[in-house]
Amino acid sequence: MTTLRETLPKIWLFLAVFLVVSPAWAQGDAKPIDPELLEKIRKSNAECFACHSEAGLKNPPLPGLDLAKLRDTIRDDEVFKNSNHGKMECRQCHGQGYQAYPHAVGSKQLISPCEQCHAVQVMKAEMQFDNSVHAKNLKDKFTCSTCHDPHVALAAAKLGDPRKAAAQDNHMCLECHNSDLTFAKYAPADKKRPNIDKIHAWLPNTRLHWDAVRCVDCHTPVAKTLSHEVANKDKAERQCVTCHSTNTALATRLYRHVAKTEANTYGFANSALLNSIYVVGATRHPLLDWAMVALVAATVAGVLGHGLVRIILAWRRNRSGR
Repeated sequence: MTTLRETLPKIWLFLAVFLVVSPAWAQGDAKPIDPELLEKIRKSNAECFACHSEAGLKNPPLPGLDLAKLRDTIRDDEVFKNSNHGKMECRQCHGQGYQAYPHAVGSKQLISPCEQCHAVQVMKAEMQFDNSVHAKNLKDKFTCSTCHDPHVALAAAKLGDPRKAAAQDNHMCLECHNSDLTFAKYAPADKKRPNIDKIHAWLPNTRLHWDAVRCVDCHTPVAKTLSHEVANKDKAERQCVTCHSTNTALATRLYRHVAKTEANTYGFANSALLNSIYVVGATRHPLLDWAMVALVAATVAGVLGHGLVRIILAWRRNRSGR
């Protein structure tokens, strides 16, 4: 557990960085990039992808390349272009030691850390991460890129489709929790990878849930929209009504981006969810609810009325037979 003495310096640093960075945010970050600069970045990155791509591995452009090491650093050019960092120059992070080949010894340790650009976000994430299950035994092995591949990751708001966001984010979790090999890289030597299917056996249609919601939607505090405070199975959300109700948590989590831009359509509650999934209890229509109640009531009334008529007719026949 993080003590108050350990937390206070982080809070002060967070406030200091926020005060410095917030004026820049106020000016907005949506300014278009100069086409000439984009072309310069494209050409610079093309030099990197000439080697660090499947094409470069098959036909090495330089003599003496260590293909075994190169294989571990292959990236997809198109995926990178569409990622959060797709308009950045590779050398903006891979600066010192990467200007020429062969790259300088120890250049990997000189890669720019995430907090150099994302100071506020990293400070906030660190405070949450300190309370997570991953910080308990794995804190020294975890960095941002352990989960968030900077060459691939794309913000959920930019993905648009919540199912794509679920697939991307769940891949980060399942890459370790569904692979003995990857799990062993980070877990203690005596820790065996738990069987996630057995752990989630209580959840109906588990795999279908993972197609539509993220692991973190259940494994982080419900009160927080976005958090790195990942909880273990004992503290994870198990109340179905958290999502399966008109006040669904999904509207403030995975589906918050579409929920902001789309009002209720045709009277359905949480209609923004209907574009991707139908959630029992969440995507409800009050008129349909009342129609169902009326149909059930009419059925019960019909059965009771039919029985009552038969009883009256039988009584009249018995009486006239006397």
